[in-house]
Amino acid sequence: MKVYAIGDLHLGFTSDKPMDVFGERWQGHVSRLKEAWQKKVTDQDLVILCGDLSWAMRLEAAKVDLAFIHELPGHKVCIKGNHDFWWEKIGLLNSLYEDLYFIQNKAYILGELAICGTRGWPIQDDMTAEDRKVYEREKERLKLSLEDAIKQGAKEIIVALHYPPTNEKDEPSLFTELLERYPVRHVVYGHLHDERAWMVSRKGEYGSQCYHLVAADYIDFNPKHILEIND
Repeated sequence: MKVYAIGDLHLGFTSDKPMDVFGERWQGHVSRLKEAWQKKVTDQDLVILCGDLSWAMRLEAAKVDLAFIHELPGHKVCIKGNHDFWWEKIGLLNSLYEDLYFIQNKAYILGELAICGTRGWPIQDDMTAEDRKVYEREKERLKLSLEDAIKQGAKEIIVALHYPPTNEKDEPSLFTELLERYPVRHVVYGHLHDERAWMVSRKGEYGSQCYHLVAADYIDFNPKHILEIND
């Protein structure tokens, strides 16, 4: 089994949100995504989806976009992005499709490997009191997910976030400090859609962890291979 990751699919089959208004790199992005996905992902593989799956505002409308994801090969593990307003009670989401698992305060277990995650939050020096409250809440949600992984016997963890885990200065955050306390090997995240942000975002090896920016437009709508699990 191979594990891939990609974020920010921004599907909009039921909404008037053409992504090509954001530049040439988004031209025909759905067909490009589908083609790349089908070429490399098999039904035995797993794809981590780092949020911003659908432009829909309500779950009923998002079901068309989720059905598109469901029909693609592989198992999918999803976290919430800042545009996923359709996201409802986790039990309801996890009852939709056998091959889609939505993470909220829990971990997805594959033998000794766990996938944990949460949405995260923008990390800035001038956070408002409300921003700080959400930031700390997201850290606690990630902690719950990590603790669930440990309780279930995980020896290695992939963490999925929507927002980057650091600020533009690549300074330590509540998220990076938390990750260092667990056997996290890979961190995948999305959200960033401009070249300057791509340049300064954390990528590659940092100590015992490897960071991957997997925003769909950054990786050319081609799910990124993270690791392989040997049977």
